Amino acid sequence: MSYRTADSLPPVTLDDVRGAQKMLSGVARVTAMEGSRHLSQLVGAPVHLKCENLQRTGSFKLRGAYVRIAGLLPEERAAGVVAASAGNHAQGVALASSLLGVRSTVFMPKGAPLPKISATQDYGAEVRLHGQVVDETLAAAQEYAAETGAVFIHPFDHPDVTAGQGTVGLEILEQCPEVRTIVVGIGGGGLAAGIAMAVKSLRPDVRIVGVQAAGAAAYPPSLAAGHPVAVDNPATMADGIKVGRPGDVPFRIIGDLVDEVRTVSEDELATALLLCLERAKLVVEPAGASPVAALLSDPGAFEGPVVAVLSGGNVDPVLLERVLRHGMAAQGRYLAVRLRLTDRPGALATLLGVLSVVDANVLDVSHVRTDPRLGLTEAEVELHLETKGPVHCVEVGQALREAGYTVID
Repeated sequence: MSYRTADSLPPVTLDDVRGAQKMLSGVARVTAMEGSRHLSQLVGAPVHLKCENLQRTGSFKLRGAYVRIAGLLPEERAAGVVAASAGNHAQGVALASSLLGVRSTVFMPKGAPLPKISATQDYGAEVRLHGQVVDETLAAAQEYAAETGAVFIHPFDHPDVTAGQGTVGLEILEQCPEVRTIVVGIGGGGLAAGIAMAVKSLRPDVRIVGVQAAGAAAYPPSLAAGHPVAVDNPATMADGIKVGRPGDVPFRIIGDLVDEVRTVSEDELATALLLCLERAKLVVEPAGASPVAALLSDPGAFEGPVVAVLSGGNVDPVLLERVLRHGMAAQGRYLAVRLRLTDRPGALATLLGVLSVVDANVLDVSHVRTDPRLGLTEAEVELHLETKGPVHCVEVGQALREAGYTVID
């Protein structure tokens, strides 16, 4: 199967997005728009959360996948479709295919989270595990398409997919007509491009801000170069936007219509995810929390009313636990300390007494008594503590030193 280049594909227009909206009626949910008092106070203007994490399959991906597959010719549908994804696109293709009566095969990395594999199978796709990284999985899916004639459904680099994702932008204008700034995460760029096309066509005054994880930020150098540039070894916890190269189709639109692309750190992503859970009572994956991370990192930079697009909520429970701890640590609410004490009966109880006085909650204790680094009468203890913020962390460290303990950095 040959894949046409971006230059040979038709441009995406407002009419395409409106047509996609009609096609998705009764298929995709019109997701909720929730206000955030906490973020509004930080920004100094109303902030609303567009909850695509509550979409069917848990992300916006159903929109583009359904529009793409629904537009296939009868003979193409008969050949089936194939996709490659670590999670969200996989589930979107699986459900869209089932709804349209099309056979689907989805290639996923061998290390994909079990809940995402199971969900993709439950939506009706045949799942094949191949490769350790998405690039290997993608190559396997394209090889399968060439061998079988199945239509390869790209996660972001096709006009139909971009038009489907653009329906999020139409909903934003309907739900929050006074919006001044829309903040949206960017991986390959399909969602941001679709939103920008829909919104700028109707409201050119609205500012569109894209957000990428700093460890997987291909758009800033690509925009500077004027063409897509690949980033080697993208690394971020936000697998939903962990894309090494911008898509050709969305890149053209983002270059023309997106006003700014910002980057956020892993600490900022973790803090944003924690805020969504605690303050908004919304389970959001790291990629979906990226717009909130941008607001937290520089709240004065956004003119309100602001809409932050929470693109997905499919987070692996194991990752969620790690990210929450990371977010708590970034906020000074989780502290890991190592220290040495005299190895004698009651020494550990005395240490815990010091921590009790300063109201630090002990989560885990690791006690090492035999190690070449330790003296004959020494023991080493590693403590994981729940604290109340940066000031409290300093107080805990000071109390330990005043009690005579050697804290190891």
